Amino acid sequence: MNNTSIARLPGEYWWGGVINDGSSMPFGHTAYTRDLRVTDDNQASPLLLSNKGRYIWSEEPFAFHVDENGLSIFDNAGEVIVEEEHSSLQGAYRHAAGTHFPPSNQMPDALVFTAPQYCTWVEMFYNPTQDRIIRYAESILANELPPGVLIIDDNWMMDYGMWDFDKHRFPNPREMIDTLHGMGFKVMLWMCPYVSADCTMFKELRACDLLLTGVDNAPIIRQWWNGYSAVVDYTKEEGAAWFKQQMDRLITDYGVDGFKLDAGEPFLPGGADTTQPVAWTRPLRQLEDCEAYANLGVGYSLVELRMCWKLGGQGLIQRQRDKTHTWDATGLSGLIPNAIAQGLLGYAFNCPDMIGGGMDGDINSPEFHFDSELFVRYTQCAALFPVMQFSMAPWRVLKGEELTWCLDAVRLRSELGPELLTLAHQAAADGLPILRSLEFEYPDCGYELVNDQFLLGQNLLVAPVVVKGLTSRTVVFPEGQWQDEDGNIINGPTELQVDAPLSRLPWYRKIQ
Repeated sequence: MNNTSIARLPGEYWWGGVINDGSSMPFGHTAYTRDLRVTDDNQASPLLLSNKGRYIWSEEPFAFHVDENGLSIFDNAGEVIVEEEHSSLQGAYRHAAGTHFPPSNQMPDALVFTAPQYCTWVEMFYNPTQDRIIRYAESILANELPPGVLIIDDNWMMDYGMWDFDKHRFPNPREMIDTLHGMGFKVMLWMCPYVSADCTMFKELRACDLLLTGVDNAPIIRQWWNGYSAVVDYTKEEGAAWFKQQMDRLITDYGVDGFKLDAGEPFLPGGADTTQPVAWTRPLRQLEDCEAYANLGVGYSLVELRMCWKLGGQGLIQRQRDKTHTWDATGLSGLIPNAIAQGLLGYAFNCPDMIGGGMDGDINSPEFHFDSELFVRYTQCAALFPVMQFSMAPWRVLKGEELTWCLDAVRLRSELGPELLTLAHQAAADGLPILRSLEFEYPDCGYELVNDQFLLGQNLLVAPVVVKGLTSRTVVFPEGQWQDEDGNIINGPTELQVDAPLSRLPWYRKIQ
């Protein structure tokens, strides 16, 4: 392993690595260290990009340190490529993407760009039933929300690894899905790579040598948030084929439209989260197991992931990790920086997690206190992301004007949905982010540290309020003429303090 040191250019900043570190980006104004080999909470890629047109790429994970003096790469398992002279952040991204993760010309189903997703998690947790899901869908429509993608979350199945509907809670799943389709919804099912050690499928998979094993050739038992389970060996061709067979059967038998592939964290060196270190059936690169799990979703029209290693440019929905019901970087204020990072790593079809937060230990805590202002601002922030997702039912937690303002944000998404869909088609073809920083489009203008507003493509500027209590905010307008929803025109470049009462999401269209 060789260390690589790069001196900092004047005004140089870096983005990349792990998207959950977006709030620390761009790197360079303070000291920052990250080891990409320990990536266990969200999407990541062995890519660092500079606003001065430089980038770092390696096929393997590495550790890095950035400070005011420069960038150091160390503990790298593979060759480190340093590319220079691409003029800007966008120039560096275009070259990196075209070389290392070119666009696949595939994108998720069009419905995710024109309407919200609705996940059953917060409303049902581990108790979804056929009747409750139909009532949930009916309530969505009754409360003037458009039909979109409905995600049936954990515990619809017989057991982990037994991917068929529990007949007691879902007596006629085909009828349920047909009913949802008739209402205008598409349906995704939650899945994970784990197998309960006391279910019949465990015995079948073990007999076929399709479970991860330890050094004693016994199945690995992994600790995860729902206890302890064996793991399908999706790094093997046969294991990946078995998992896809389960998905294909659910599509064929019940008319399911897609899948939320949860979990998939890589196995860390030393087997800290398992009974013993994994005895891989073939030599694997570090994090190749995480990449193999995410790759299970490639080729399906509706697949959402929380974990991913590399695989930029694919037609996969990449969800930010579970968020807390807070204003800080673990909740609302982290959404935009993380989304900017997602786009720069090649994950154009990004989703900001459930509106209001979906972190189990947060929203189920006895100390949990619902903040209606936060929920409205969360909805506004998410409304013009490439993908938006509800779970907490807004009509249950909001009343009066606050519910109206939430619905206004959804109506805005419906109005701009055709433009989002056009941008999604473009991203599938050219690989450029849908959601972009100002620095990406307007280099050398001093916008490197602007991470609380964003562009959709080149012509839509969105500036949500992400700080509690604010009724106005500063908006940075790049060069050109920008028109607000009332027809007022702002001539850029300039910075303005704009009114942003709780009823308003500031957004602007570039008209010249």
